[in-house]
Amino acid sequence: MAARNDYHRGFWAEGVPFIWISGMAVLVLLAIVIGFLGLIFAKGAGHFWPAPMAQVTLKSGSSVMGPVMETEAIPHAAATRSLFKIGNRDVYGLDFRWVDDAAVEKREYPPDAAVIERSEYGDMHGFIQALREGGAVTARAGPDFHPLLEKKIARAAHLKEEIKKAADDVEHAREPLAKLEVDIRLLEDGSEAGTPEAALKLEKLNAEYDALALKLGDAITVPEQRIESLRKELDAPTLEVALADGQVKTMPLKDVRAFYLPNRMGLSAKAGHYLCKVWDFLWTWPRESNTEGGVFPAIFGTVMMVFIMVVIGAPFGVMAALYMNEYAKPGFFLNLVRLGVNNLAGVPSIVFGIFGLGFFIYFIGGGIDRLFFTDKLPEPTYGTGGILWASLTLALLTVPVVVVATLEGLAAVPRANREGALALGSTKWQMLWNVVLPNSMPGILTGVILAISRATGEVAPLMITGVVKLVAELPVDAGWPFLHLDRKFMHLGFHIYDVGFQSPNVEAAKPMVYTTTGLLLVIVVTLNLVAILLRNRLRKTYKGAAL
Repeated sequence: MAARNDYHRGFWAEGVPFIWISGMAVLVLLAIVIGFLGLIFAKGAGHFWPAPMAQVTLKSGSSVMGPVMETEAIPHAAATRSLFKIGNRDVYGLDFRWVDDAAVEKREYPPDAAVIERSEYGDMHGFIQALREGGAVTARAGPDFHPLLEKKIARAAHLKEEIKKAADDVEHAREPLAKLEVDIRLLEDGSEAGTPEAALKLEKLNAEYDALALKLGDAITVPEQRIESLRKELDAPTLEVALADGQVKTMPLKDVRAFYLPNRMGLSAKAGHYLCKVWDFLWTWPRESNTEGGVFPAIFGTVMMVFIMVVIGAPFGVMAALYMNEYAKPGFFLNLVRLGVNNLAGVPSIVFGIFGLGFFIYFIGGGIDRLFFTDKLPEPTYGTGGILWASLTLALLTVPVVVVATLEGLAAVPRANREGALALGSTKWQMLWNVVLPNSMPGILTGVILAISRATGEVAPLMITGVVKLVAELPVDAGWPFLHLDRKFMHLGFHIYDVGFQSPNVEAAKPMVYTTTGLLLVIVVTLNLVAILLRNRLRKTYKGAAL
């Protein structure tokens, strides 16, 4: 009996039940995380796989064609229904349609069923009939038709690129004229308008404009003529497609991005198509209200914003922690600062966004515009949202995290290391630079990792400091000064919000939401892994660090 009582006392005294409870809690959390990630990647990764095209004839006589997205039980009925992605939004007004399985009379998978990817209105599903040019049929569906159509689509894409290049040439040639037009407009609308001096200046500017326009005549006219010729060639071909319900539609070939016949594709062809679609998703620009196309601008904006944030925020956090731990005298003021830093880490991110809007954008950015960009006012240059102000706002948001982690890293450096360096004749700064900071680097990188994780997923402060739905230009390009920190940018977190909650086509947006979410998680994990690998290398180098 005594032995049994001793066993029970040891069982509770050693905390065995709490160990089991803790282990079960960890298992539950792991299951939740794995299930969450599995759902995201299962829903997102399958978006690019070419699903078979099913054509069903209903008992009513109508026909529906498209891939089956999901099948579910009808509520309060012993029956099922299937969700078809019918495409042809410009014809039917919707992309998806539920079909009761009991209403299906015949189901088949026609080998000639085609998915035609368009620049607008989503995919078109149907049977490609003919290629027309100038109203006349130039080729009909047959053995050699599909290779010819692929060449025509590639030619249309090439013509679009040539038109874009010619338009850029025209814009570049017109830059001097555009500057004179601005000067003329400012003079006409300025406070001096109507005075004799203004009239003389205006006459001089108009003469300069006419002379320059005459000088640049060929540089502008030749590209414009080329654009007109290329557009005629681009607008000529059209594609004739028969829909599942018997309608025949004709569309400009310039609107077709690609086509494929999923019911004819084997496993290797589907795998190749899948990889091409993933590549397009990563390296192309979005279209169709961000529900189609790629997310390259959002990837670039997210990574660049995090990089700027780390470059700006991490040094300030480290310097603040170094001063607090090594130079500041203990007392009420230092305790107050520590309390403030700890509290700042819990402030809602939208508060930082409001501060960034008021201080960085309106105060600093507006001041820069008044000092250096008066000729462009009232149109703001830096006095509006941009990637610099968004990065500074997030740097301010994450500095407390870096400060706390750095303080812990500095405190973990053994006192003997400091005293040894000072005993060998080092100054305090030399001791800090050569001994303390290298040994506390793992702790500093821990703070950077936490800052990256938090900042990459933040959306609220970005919505008022520079992020937008779609951008025409990246913050980096080949034009001087190459790095344009005043430009607005796209962000994967905001892209998910925009596609998921602001899209006019909710069903079509769902796969993009899951896919973009999975990509954001991959980027966060990749950035963190780089920092973790660097931290682990430093741990091996400086084994005196305790973190």
